[in-house]
Amino acid sequence: MDALVNLLEGFTNAFTLANLFYAFLGTLVGSAIGVLPGIGPAMSVALLLPLTYGLDPTAALIMFAGIYYGSMYGGSTAAIILNTPGESGSIATALEGNKMAKAGRGAAALATAAIGSFVAGTIATLILALLAPSVAEIAVMLGPQDYFALMILAFLAVTAVLGSSLVRGLASLSIGLAIGLIGIDVQTGQARFTLGIPQLYDGVDVILVVVGLFAVGEAFWVASRLRKAPPKLAAVQGHWMRKNDFKRSWKPWLRGTALGFPIGAMPAGGAEIPTFLSYGIERKLSKHPEEFGTTGAIEGVAGPEAANNASAAGVFVPLLTLGLPTSATAAILLAAFQQFGLQPGPAFFTTNSTLVWTLLASLLIGNAMLLALNLPLAGLWARLLRIPRPYLYAGIMLFATFGVYSLGLSPTDLFLLLIVGLMGYAMRSFGWPVAPAIIAVILGPLAEQQVRRALAISEGDPSILWSTPFSFTVLLLSGILLIGPVVFRKLRKRPPTSMDDQSEHAETPRSANERAK
Repeated sequence: MDALVNLLEGFTNAFTLANLFYAFLGTLVGSAIGVLPGIGPAMSVALLLPLTYGLDPTAALIMFAGIYYGSMYGGSTAAIILNTPGESGSIATALEGNKMAKAGRGAAALATAAIGSFVAGTIATLILALLAPSVAEIAVMLGPQDYFALMILAFLAVTAVLGSSLVRGLASLSIGLAIGLIGIDVQTGQARFTLGIPQLYDGVDVILVVVGLFAVGEAFWVASRLRKAPPKLAAVQGHWMRKNDFKRSWKPWLRGTALGFPIGAMPAGGAEIPTFLSYGIERKLSKHPEEFGTTGAIEGVAGPEAANNASAAGVFVPLLTLGLPTSATAAILLAAFQQFGLQPGPAFFTTNSTLVWTLLASLLIGNAMLLALNLPLAGLWARLLRIPRPYLYAGIMLFATFGVYSLGLSPTDLFLLLIVGLMGYAMRSFGWPVAPAIIAVILGPLAEQQVRRALAISEGDPSILWSTPFSFTVLLLSGILLIGPVVFRKLRKRPPTSMDDQSEHAETPRSANERAK
C-alpha cells in the first residue's frame, strides 16, 4: 500500500506541464531514433546525455526514460517494414513481422507490436513500482564485500553473455577498467595512467567514453561499410487489428511480459534472451504453425515485442535499488544519474523519494504517450528510414562533437573523443563487444571503492570478500559464468569412446544390402 501511495504522489508531481513536456519529448525522440537501423536506445541516450547538463535532474531523467522506452517501440517499425531491427531486442520481431508486411498485413503487425508494447510496459512498470522498494530494503543490509561480489557478477555476466567470445569480452572489460582508473587515486593522491597529461588528472569523463564508443565508433563503422543502394521498404497496408487478431495476440502479450520482466532484471539478461524465448514458445503453442516462416504469424510479433518492452522495465530494478546496470543502455542511464550527482542504490528510495516516484509515474505516462504516437504515425516513422545514411551519421558526429565539447569547453576532450571513437571502431571491426567496456568504466571505480572498504574493515585479510553467505554465493555464480562456457565446450568436443567408435562404424543390415545392390 505504501508503494501505491508513493506512486500516486509521483503522478501528482509528474502531471506538471514541464514534466509532461519532457516525457513527450523523450518518447517522440526515442520513437523516431529507434526506427533508424543501427542506432537503438543506447546510442540515443548517449548522444543526448551531454545536451541535458543544464536541465533539472528530474526532467532530464524523465526524458531519458522516455527515450529508452521509445527506442524499444521504434525498433519494431524498422524490423517490420525494412527487415532491419533498429536495436537487438527487435530481431525476433523481424522474423515474422516483415513476412506479415510483405503479405499485405503490415498494419496489423505494427498494431500488435504497439499494443503489446503498451500492455507489457504498463504491467512491468507497475510490478517495478511494487517490487523495487522491497528489494531496496533488503539491499540496505548488504556489506561492502557483498556489493563487490555483485559488481564482479555484473562484469562477468555481461562479458559471458554479450559477444561471441569470452576472451574478447574480457579484453573489452579490461579496456573499460583501465579507462575507469585513469586519474588521481583518492586514497594515495598518486596519478594513475595519466601519461603526465594534467588534463587527465580528473579522469576521463564517462559521458565522453560513452559517446565515443557508441556514437562515434558506430558512425566510423557504418561509414566503412556504407551501401549507397536505397533500402527496400515493405508497404504499411491492410487492416488494423481485427477481432481474430486480438484473440490470437492477448495471450502472447501476457506470456511475453512474464518472460521479459524477470530476465531483464537479471545481470546481462537484456532483451535478446526473452524475445527469442517468447518467439520459440509462441511457435510451439500456436494453432497456426503453418504461418510461421511463410506469410508471418501475428503471435510471433506480439510475444517478442511484449518481452522486449517488459525487459526494459526490468532493467530499472537492479539499476535503482543496487546501482547495478544490467545492459549497455542501463549503464548509460546510470551515467545520467551520476551526471547530476545522484548514485542509485539501497538508500536511493529514501534520499531521493520524490525523484524516484515521479520517474516511475512518468514511465507509465510515457507508455500511454507511446501508444498514441505509434499507432497513427507508423507510416510517418517509416519515412524516416529513407534518410540517406551519409546525412544521418554526419548528424550523429555533429551532435557527438558539440555535446562533448560543451561539457568542459576543452579541445583535449575532442582529441580524447576521437581516440575513443577509433577504439570503438576497432572493437566493432574485430568483434569485441562494447557493453563490457562501458559497464567497466562506470562500475570499475565503484568496485575499487567497495573492495578497499572491505579490506580496510578486515585489516587486509582477503577472506572477507567471501565471508558472508551472500558474497560467497554470488562469487560462486561468477565463477560458474567464467568457467562454465569453457567446460561446456570441452564436453561437447569430447572424443568418442571405443564403444561410440564401434557404434558409429557398425554397418547395419540395411546399409550392407544397399551397398551390395
